Amino acid sequence: MSEVDRANGRPMDQRSVNGPSGLVHAGDVAADRLAARLGRWTHAGGTLSSNLSRGIAALIGGGELRPGDRLPAERALAAATSVSRGTVVAAYADLAESGLVERRQGSGTRVAGGAASGIAPVTRPGRGEALFSALPNAIDLLRTVPQIPELAVRLIREHTPRLDLALLPETDPAGLPVLRAQIAELFQAEGTPTTPEQILVTHGAQQAISLVVNALVGPGDVVLAEEVTWPGVTDSVGLRGGTVHGIPMTSEGLDVDALEQALARLRPALVALNPHHQNPTGTRLPPAARHRVAELSAQYGVPVIEDRVVAGISFDGVVPPSLAAERADAPIIVVESVSKWAWAGLRIGWLRADPVLVRRLRGARQLADQSTSVPAQLLALDLLAHADELRRENSRIHHERLRLLQSLMAEHLPDWTAVPPRGGLSLWAGLPIGSANSLARVAATHGVSVAGSAEFAASVSPDDHIRIPFTAPDDVLAEAIRRLGEAWREYRETLSGTL
Repeated sequence: MSEVDRANGRPMDQRSVNGPSGLVHAGDVAADRLAARLGRWTHAGGTLSSNLSRGIAALIGGGELRPGDRLPAERALAAATSVSRGTVVAAYADLAESGLVERRQGSGTRVAGGAASGIAPVTRPGRGEALFSALPNAIDLLRTVPQIPELAVRLIREHTPRLDLALLPETDPAGLPVLRAQIAELFQAEGTPTTPEQILVTHGAQQAISLVVNALVGPGDVVLAEEVTWPGVTDSVGLRGGTVHGIPMTSEGLDVDALEQALARLRPALVALNPHHQNPTGTRLPPAARHRVAELSAQYGVPVIEDRVVAGISFDGVVPPSLAAERADAPIIVVESVSKWAWAGLRIGWLRADPVLVRRLRGARQLADQSTSVPAQLLALDLLAHADELRRENSRIHHERLRLLQSLMAEHLPDWTAVPPRGGLSLWAGLPIGSANSLARVAATHGVSVAGSAEFAASVSPDDHIRIPFTAPDDVLAEAIRRLGEAWREYRETLSGTL
């Protein structure tokens, strides 16, 4: 991705030269840098002014434009974005009406929310809901619901619950002791020293993430995450009144240099990362970068949530150790579940953290829903006993499905680009032209629901990628890509007159 296309590539250059003296004033946003951060906003659906307003609002919501920052003059931004001054005037007016900016004669347009304005930051609406909004008669390519391995089917059918545990009068909010011990042993076998006291069992990985965010993030806090990430993170932070600042990514995952700059500059309350077969890009962070993330966590004392739900779905057999294994004194919280490699319908997840934090979260868990379903925990015991076999079978199934997807795309979407992931459950496919959001609307009319960059962006998105899960049965996946190919050809025709 080029510097121009990357919507959240570096901290905003908040400077402008004033007159011949060359004085630089902090807080003034350069027009060319703002234009670069907006990405391909002109290709989105809607009027130019509404698209521009939404793009700037997303930069404000993501923390890249901060309270008190002065936006470029209308003529300067119009020239930098190749639109009319009237388009910028209308966009600024829309932002002012929403309370995101303040406009004062003689001092320009500034981002609201500073000490002088008294306006609280506006919470961005949740994005994760879009992934559960497939049209009734459409093929769902929104969610990554993996096929259940045959071994898991057999284990579920043969499962006999231990009634001595199922009939206990009280259950621990942290989970059954026998399950916590088994999860700790699994961490030990994978190279991360762990005790049962470090484990909290949850209703899926998302609940684990939400519990941590609720405990560590408050109104106005900044959370760092990859520039495109799982919306369950951004939505959870937004509900707490915090903001997520997107960190740029390279072809190998998170840009660790940019992470260090953001740690020093923004003083975040939390970092949330998905470093292993990242959702949605599929990247796997190299060993040296993983170690440096752990070093930075320890150095700055900032907790890191490590999402490992698809780490074990590996097509080359490489399953990196957890970030917690890299440095014992780093405040790293590891989150995982059985949903992606055993059975999506079994909502059993867990987190590994410092025992003090686990006790704190245990109390919060007790207030939320008391404890995890005991029958579900007992079934998880059987599945975890075969974790290695289940992960290998799941990896084989979905590696074959990825190959099928690649052949289907070569036939129906030959001009799209994608780097095949080395694991995980989805492909991050790049459009050669146009808007992913606009294409998704056309695809819906062809009977296939897809999610574009905007659903995963931590702040603003270049709007040029579609996430394609390869979890559907072969015949369903084949029909979905055929329909998506038809939608793409129709949409591309509408662009021919604008290129």
